[in-house]
Amino acid sequence: MSKKVSPKTMTKSDAARIQSATAQQNGGQVPAKSFGARAQRVSARNAGKK
Repeated sequence: MSKKVSPKTMTKSDAARIQSATAQQNGGQVPAKSFGARAQRVSARNAGKK
């Protein structure tokens, strides 16, 4: 039997934390195709669904 994990939606604070870590690793820049950028897009989409 496989366990079902309920998905947790990405929040703006989650995205900010991820972007901060990404920027620290890349000299202050968040590359467009990075996970940090994708997290920002997803959190903005989730915020619009409320």
